[in-house]
Amino acid sequence: MTDENPISRLDEIGRKALEALANVSEASDLQRWKTENLGRSAPVMEIFSHLTGLEAAMRPVVGQAANRLKQQLEAAYAEREAGVKTAALQNSLETEKLDISLPGRVPPTGRLHPITQTLRQIIEVFSGMGFQVYRSREVETDEFSFGLLNIPPYHPARDMWDTFHTTNPGVVLRPHTSPGQIHVMRKFCPEPIRAILPGMCYRYEQMDARHESQLMQVEVLVVGRNISLANLKGTLQEFARGMFGAEVRTRFRPSYFPFTEPSGDVEIECFICGGKGCRVCSQTGWLEILGCGMVHPTVLQNGGYDPEVYSGFAAGMGVERITMLRHRVEEIRYFYGNDARFLEQF
Repeated sequence: MTDENPISRLDEIGRKALEALANVSEASDLQRWKTENLGRSAPVMEIFSHLTGLEAAMRPVVGQAANRLKQQLEAAYAEREAGVKTAALQNSLETEKLDISLPGRVPPTGRLHPITQTLRQIIEVFSGMGFQVYRSREVETDEFSFGLLNIPPYHPARDMWDTFHTTNPGVVLRPHTSPGQIHVMRKFCPEPIRAILPGMCYRYEQMDARHESQLMQVEVLVVGRNISLANLKGTLQEFARGMFGAEVRTRFRPSYFPFTEPSGDVEIECFICGGKGCRVCSQTGWLEILGCGMVHPTVLQNGGYDPEVYSGFAAGMGVERITMLRHRVEEIRYFYGNDARFLEQF
C-alpha cells in the first residue's frame, strides 16, 4: 500500500463509486458497476488485502472503515437496483401495448378413450331398454369360465379360447364375460334378469391388426318366463339401430356357442359399400357385430333357474370391434398404443 492515508483513500473510493452509481440507469450498467466496485478486484476489496502492511494500531481502524464503506456501497446498490427495475417496468407499461381484449388461454382438458366412448353408448342404448349394469370379477375360476357354462374339461369347445392360466391351479384370467352369467343368475334367482355385463377379458393370442391379448366385452343376459327367440331378435335389432342408425339392416346367421342353443351371429349391412361388397366386409356386404343365442338349459340350471319354467337369451360383443366398425379403424392395436395423435381424433 502507498504512503497515502488509507482513510482518505477509502473516502475517495466511496465518493467515486457513489457518483458512478448515481449515473447508472440500465440493468447492464448496474451489473458492471457491481463488478467494478464490489467484486473481488474492486478498490475497496484491495484495502482488505493490504491490511497486513499497516501498523498494528491502524489495522482495526482501517478494517472497520473498509467494512462500513462496503456495507454502504451494498446498500446503495440495492436501492439503485430497485429504482432501475421500477423505471424499467414503468417504461414498459408506457411504451408497450397490452391487448386486454385477448381471450385467456383455455387449459387443455382430457377426453374419453374411444373404447370408453363406445362402451358408454352401448350402456346408454341398453339402459333405454331397461337393462342394468352388473360387473363381475376379471380373475375367475375354471369352473365359472367353462364348467358351469356347459364346457366340461377336455370338451373341444375349450379350444375356442386361448386362456391365461395362473400359478394357482383352477384360476384363470377370464377369457370372456360369460362367467358373469352364472354370477348374476345366482345372485338374483328366482327374479327375472335384464342385465349387461361389461368388462375386460384376456386371451393368449398372437397380436395382429384384428387381435389383442386384452379386449373389452359386453355380455347381455335376459332370464324370465316365456323369453323367446323373438325377444332376442327384437332386442338386438333395437340395439343395432341405436348404435348404427335407425336405417341399418340386420341379419341373423346360425352359429355355435356351447352355452346357448340355438346360437347365432348378428350382422349389419356394410355401411362402407352399402351391401355391395368391399374389402372391409370381405366382399360379403355384411359386418358381424356380435354372437348370441338362447341360454342353454344346463347353464340356466347351473345358475339356479328351472329350465322347465324359465328361459332366456344371451349375447356377447367386442367393444373394440364395434369401435373399429363405427370409425373405420383397421388396426386394433392403435387403441392401446397410447399415441395421442390417434386418440385425439375421437
